[in-house]
Amino acid sequence: MSANDLGFLVVEDDDFQRQVIVDILRKLGITRISEAIGGVQALQVLGGSNANPVDIVLCDLNMPEMDGMEFLRHLGNSHSSISTIIMSALDGALIASVKKMARAYGIILLGAMEKPITPAKLEVMISLYRNNQSGQKREFPAERTFTLEEILQGIKDKQFEPFFQPKVDIATGEITGAEALARWVHPKHGVIAPYAFIEILEESGNIDELTFVMLEKAATACRLLHDKGHKITVSVNLSLVSLADVSLADRITHLVIKSGIEPRQMILEITETAAMTEMAPALENLARLRMKGFGLSIDDYGTGYSSMQQITRIAFTELKIDRSFVRDITESRVLRIVVNSSIKMATKLQMKSIAEGVETKQDWDTLKLLSCDTAQGYYIAKPMNLSSLIEYLEKITSVK
Repeated sequence: MSANDLGFLVVEDDDFQRQVIVDILRKLGITRISEAIGGVQALQVLGGSNANPVDIVLCDLNMPEMDGMEFLRHLGNSHSSISTIIMSALDGALIASVKKMARAYGIILLGAMEKPITPAKLEVMISLYRNNQSGQKREFPAERTFTLEEILQGIKDKQFEPFFQPKVDIATGEITGAEALARWVHPKHGVIAPYAFIEILEESGNIDELTFVMLEKAATACRLLHDKGHKITVSVNLSLVSLADVSLADRITHLVIKSGIEPRQMILEITETAAMTEMAPALENLARLRMKGFGLSIDDYGTGYSSMQQITRIAFTELKIDRSFVRDITESRVLRIVVNSSIKMATKLQMKSIAEGVETKQDWDTLKLLSCDTAQGYYIAKPMNLSSLIEYLEKITSVK
């Protein structure tokens, strides 16, 4: 889709600034431009029966009558398919907070631009819109709700597969590992993402059914990759819920060794979607897994139940910085400070720092400046099945 095919709505109460933005859009070849002096008028434009279709809204935050926050709330409730760009001269930390609010309201947020707006800034945002439309950020179809019985039947029918996302050493560009992410390859509904089944399995006490399927298939894949000369580690997610069973560590170790690989070639990413209620057996399992040689990663660090307290309890070898901190790192001074502190802490604790959700060259360059060890995300590659991973590894020698 070319820029001049897009419809824009500029929501800005200052006449001069609004005109400057309109002029920039026209210079970029955009012809379908609507204007509004505030949120109320913008909603009228969007709701008008004869209105030109709007693909992207550029919205100021500090406006009279209805400010940008209220407008974004209404936009999320009634026009959530429209992409949005926030414009503001406000403090960066405040803009970052509004961005999180917008996403929480279900808005497709392309990003935020500090004023003054320039053609270069707008071109970047428009390119992000094109990427979204081409499907690069929409890997999976819309989900329906599945029952526990349907999910367990899918596991029984061997419909669950690991999709692998490469991990890259930022300093060298070398591919050092891959995370095995559970996907339900449904015969009718296509590839189903984890949020449709993980929580249901955890709450019902059935998460181990999936965990051991993923472990076995990931270990087998790791052995195949090594046989083909790709000496990378493979990571598998392990729910805290599973750790209440003190036999878990021995069962995992037996499965991995039986697959023909050594425990040190696998990393277990501890996901904290639930609180650690059975402290003692969980710590026993994790200590035993570490003693056997497995790497241990604290996943999604900084969210949910992940905390510095967990780092003091468990002998982690990796700290994974959650994508919510990485996504806006190039724009937010606050996020850069948080990520930098996490990287430095990991280094001092002799843990590797891994940033997930790396989507742009700017993210990569910023993380490289901060001396982050490893990157994972769409900038490198999206999750893929095993055959695609093998093709990728044979074609790509390094990432820059």
